[in-house]
Amino acid sequence: MRARKIILVLVMLALVLSVAGAGCGPTPVPKKVLVYAALDEATLTALVKAFKGKTGLDVEYVRLGAGDITARVRAEKDAPKADVFIGGSSEMHDPLGKEGLLLKYRSPVAKDIPSQYLDTSEYWHGWYLGVLGIVLNTDRFSKELAPKGVKKPATWDDLLDPAWKGHFTTSNPATAGGAYIFLCNQIFRLGEDGAWEYFKKLHTNVAQYTPSAPGPISLTATGQFIAGMSWGHDILASKKQGNPVELVVPPDTAFEIGSISIIKGGPNPDGAKKFVDFILGKEAGQINVDNGLRISVRADVSPAPGGVTLDKVKLVKYDRTWAMENRDRLLKKWADTIK
Repeated sequence: MRARKIILVLVMLALVLSVAGAGCGPTPVPKKVLVYAALDEATLTALVKAFKGKTGLDVEYVRLGAGDITARVRAEKDAPKADVFIGGSSEMHDPLGKEGLLLKYRSPVAKDIPSQYLDTSEYWHGWYLGVLGIVLNTDRFSKELAPKGVKKPATWDDLLDPAWKGHFTTSNPATAGGAYIFLCNQIFRLGEDGAWEYFKKLHTNVAQYTPSAPGPISLTATGQFIAGMSWGHDILASKKQGNPVELVVPPDTAFEIGSISIIKGGPNPDGAKKFVDFILGKEAGQINVDNGLRISVRADVSPAPGGVTLDKVKLVKYDRTWAMENRDRLLKKWADTIK
């Protein structure tokens, strides 16, 4: 009887130890990185394939406008679903960092990137640049406006010509990073009073405000409108696809710092850091330029043939810190101006 009790105690002890041991082993590392992406499909597909080849990690992504991504990150703050926010201007990432929704991280690869494209608070990294431009549907323009003596728009002020009424589309600065930069572009070009007068006049010509920056390109490319405002690289990508569009880069235009950040509390922070490191490298930079026709922040990445380069455009003097600090006030003023 005594021997039977000893055996029973030993069995129970073994069970207790096995259960305890199960909780002390290494936590399984997630095999995929979840990404919210404000990038084109071709670039994303190529980046994901190259990243998996290097790390063995899968990437699952959801493509949204940058404004929609920021809204989703805020909505999910108590239970984050994604690991990374990629694409969209730094103006869309920076507020999330200040709200405590991004994970501080400075990639070792950042040493190869000029400091002006890095967040000093280490919430986001800049990895590409883009300049604002005008997309023109050459077919509709040549048939409808050119015969009336209307000239192709060469400056931002040309868009105020009444001949463009109902033919122009742009995006909403409250939801599109490019549109907010466009708003600040005119402030830095004209001063605040001049900019509000500009937007009041422009509003009479705007047929539609889209929620995302690429929206005006697709609407113009399909002939719904004759002209729009968006990112130069996306306009060139549309032209590369065979659409009847042309890019005009006006003088005193603004540029974005396309960024990447890690969402705080995401399911795979280690995988997210690896993804950021990869995106900041030369290989990913070249993939982005070749597919998305953007401008890399890395000096060792070759520019896209026929793409926009900063030495060929006249940039407005853009104060990014001021633009970020005054965002809420400027958006309210813009909404009041176009009522």
